[in-house]
Amino acid sequence: MTAVIDKPAAEAAAPRWWQAPPRPVWEEKPTPAGLAAKGLVLTLACLAILFPLWIVVVTSLSSRRTIDEAGGLVMVPQDITFVAYRELLSGGQVTRAAVISVLVTLVGTLFSMTVSVLCAYGLSRTGSLGHRWILLVLLATMFFSAGLIPTYLLVQSLGLTDTYLALILPSAVSVFNILVLRGFFMGISQELTDSARIDGAGDLRILWQIVMPLSRAVIAVITLFYAVGYWSAWFNASLYLNDQDMMPLQNVMIQLVQKQEAPVGLGQAIKTGELSGLAVQMAVMVLALLPVAVLSPFVQRHFKKGMLTGAVKG
Repeated sequence: MTAVIDKPAAEAAAPRWWQAPPRPVWEEKPTPAGLAAKGLVLTLACLAILFPLWIVVVTSLSSRRTIDEAGGLVMVPQDITFVAYRELLSGGQVTRAAVISVLVTLVGTLFSMTVSVLCAYGLSRTGSLGHRWILLVLLATMFFSAGLIPTYLLVQSLGLTDTYLALILPSAVSVFNILVLRGFFMGISQELTDSARIDGAGDLRILWQIVMPLSRAVIAVITLFYAVGYWSAWFNASLYLNDQDMMPLQNVMIQLVQKQEAPVGLGQAIKTGELSGLAVQMAVMVLALLPVAVLSPFVQRHFKKGMLTGAVKG
């Protein structure tokens, strides 16, 4: 038996153009025009990001003659040469600064993650002693700070000036990162930790064998945040360090870009015309960006799960 459809009733049930759709707009299937517009916008955004990087890389690989003919930055590669990178990495101030930046980043990230994970785990246990007051104190530091002069006087009174600890301790902990970790830890099932505690596991064992393996996403993201922060930091070094030989890579890069002082071993090469000062500046920029560009794709897949889950829960 064939069902009879009332055409006027069906037309009346269908939404008109002036009526709101039955589902939200973001749940509707995109139109071909919408897909084309999104693709165009994403393509333009990628070009806007990659084009300056392309200019920096090509200029760093260009000879002095090519840079002089282009009148500055080079867009089309010609006479590719690695002289700038060879001279930078052959020794001297730039190599020493790169080693300092790597060591400070590794030690600082390890120290910051250790403190942040322990603090976040303690604050995520609602029955821990004084966790509410400690949480309020940490939150207060996000809105109020002592200022630059008191911070400098504190670092100076502790004897940290002209030491590498001055590059780590003043910015070792981020309250925001602790809150993200705490939110993620609170989202872990309480039954897992309770069963482990019944089996005789202590807090440190629960944290190491249960909580941290389940929190790899957020730990990877926070580790990247700390590492990028230490690698890109320059203000603490310019404020607390007076010895030029102790400067990290970012401060040497600033000196090169501002043309304040050429690194040892490069000044004579630039004066004799063997190297272009602009190529050296671009090469240092590439060396500074390279670690972040290499590590970011490996952590990118954890961003959504790590940041959104840690920020919403708790």
